Amino acid sequence: MNAPGMPPLLRRLEDLEFDNTFASLPDAFYTRLAPLGLPEPRLVAASDEAARLIGLDPAEFGRPEFAGIFAGNALPAGSAALAAVYSGHQFGVWAGQLGDGRAHLLGGLRHRGEHWEIQLKGAGRTPYSRGADGRAVLRSSIREFLCSEAMAGLGIPTTRALSIVGADFPVRREEIETAAIVARVAPSFVRFGSFEHWAALGRTEELRRLADYVIDTFRPHCRTEAIPAAALLADVAQRTGELVADWMAVGFMHGVMNTDNMSILGLTLDYGPFGFMEAFDSGHVCNHSDTHGRYAYDAQPAVAQWNLYCLAQAFLPLIGERDAAQAAVDENFGPAFEARFAARLAAKLGLRELRPGDEDIIGATFALLQAQRLDFTGFFRHLSALPAAVDPENQAKSDAPLRDHFIDRAAGDAWLARWRARLAATPWSDGERQAAMRAANPKYVLRNWVAEAAIRRARAGDYAEIDRVLRCLRHPFDEQPEFSAFAAPAPDWARGLEVSCSS
Repeated sequence: MNAPGMPPLLRRLEDLEFDNTFASLPDAFYTRLAPLGLPEPRLVAASDEAARLIGLDPAEFGRPEFAGIFAGNALPAGSAALAAVYSGHQFGVWAGQLGDGRAHLLGGLRHRGEHWEIQLKGAGRTPYSRGADGRAVLRSSIREFLCSEAMAGLGIPTTRALSIVGADFPVRREEIETAAIVARVAPSFVRFGSFEHWAALGRTEELRRLADYVIDTFRPHCRTEAIPAAALLADVAQRTGELVADWMAVGFMHGVMNTDNMSILGLTLDYGPFGFMEAFDSGHVCNHSDTHGRYAYDAQPAVAQWNLYCLAQAFLPLIGERDAAQAAVDENFGPAFEARFAARLAAKLGLRELRPGDEDIIGATFALLQAQRLDFTGFFRHLSALPAAVDPENQAKSDAPLRDHFIDRAAGDAWLARWRARLAATPWSDGERQAAMRAANPKYVLRNWVAEAAIRRARAGDYAEIDRVLRCLRHPFDEQPEFSAFAAPAPDWARGLEVSCSS
């Protein structure tokens, strides 16, 4: 028994108590079916942080039963495995019914007053697979596992990844690859498209049931408002605005912001062809399948707002007035995005406080990044080390860690002078400012080449690099000199790497 004030003990696999709240909805919301599992599964990687979220002792990773359960070969006690139905807009076009085509919700767990759902991604076909095989491959599973945990390390709302389980089971993509399953963890996997599905079918009762479920389970404060559905929509709009600002402040690109990939809780959901900006280009498209650039870096705010309008359209039967639905989006998304993005950039630039006109220095910073194609993460991290004032005679040496990356040094020097003039308007000690900037500017993000290097070694049977990358990305703001190579831009062998919807 725990002493007063002590956290609950971590549990063994057989002590996990599943409580699937989503399964309390009517059968129309899902299909109950067991995952297909994998033959002779083996553990590829696991996150002890994600395990502790759900109250599981990380020591359980070493048990054969762990790989069996999270490969889908054995259902844990109390699990109510199911695949959920939803619809959505994909690349701006209504795609109709979609659903969990390769995901099975095992159930939910409660730990320290929080509810966490466990979903297996890649566990075989479901009624929503649309002819696909329902499998995931080792390559894409490693990318999702690492980026889920990397985003958590960056402090950005996200689904988490508990484990990857793999097997020598062939899966055909562009070539024959091996199968893997990611165990994903989140409070809920309900999406914008979950609501669009029922609205498109004209089934208002199911639409209302889903809204009531989300409100009562996750957003009870909305229940006290005059129109709870409008309050929920406003909440989603605000959280989505903040989320996209968080993405862009670390140079993250989702790559496929379809409405079925947008979380109703404002989480980063569905890691497919994502990327972190390296040589800055505001119009960079990280998804090779996105031939029209719909999901470019600088398009993400507009796409998120468009997706929210789709959600608002779905909410109309619950809200009643089109103007009220649109206002819930317009009055919350834009202000939330702009305030969060400005605050994030102010912190990245070391501004002690935001002042009127600071949008000018922020704009000038992005213009510099664009003109000089500077490495996004590296630029801000190097900037964090510079002093606020320099002797002109020593400036070249003092600024060298950043200045050496400028193609046009005169333009870079001019920007640095402008930045220092702005710092002088709200001064604070270099030590305090530099520490604050390091806390706002990660040294490490999941660069594509870092993920690819781990994937190549894993395909050869060596999973150690996945763990090394994971350990680094858990503390992205720390120096960690043993991982300094992970902060470098892509080496020559990786400059042509591309990711697509098959990633």
